Amino acid sequence: MIEIVRTNDVALISVVEGLMQEADIPCFVADRNSSVLEGTLNFLQMRVMVPEEREDEARELLTDAELGHWLKARR
Repeated sequence: MIEIVRTNDVALISVVEGLMQEADIPCFVADRNSSVLEGTLNFLQMRVMVPEEREDEARELLTDAELGHWLKARR
């Protein structure tokens, strides 16, 4: 799995999950529970993960949805 977005913005996470679901791209939100417990301190952010082989498709989807500025830089 590859991390494509890292944030504490629960609304953004919800939108990204919805877009991925509509496009049939599997995704996993890592650290969701820990991040909620920490609040908005940015100590532990949620990470949206997608399969490595679907990374390009997921990035294109978010860019087309005008959310490209939230994408984590490629390694």
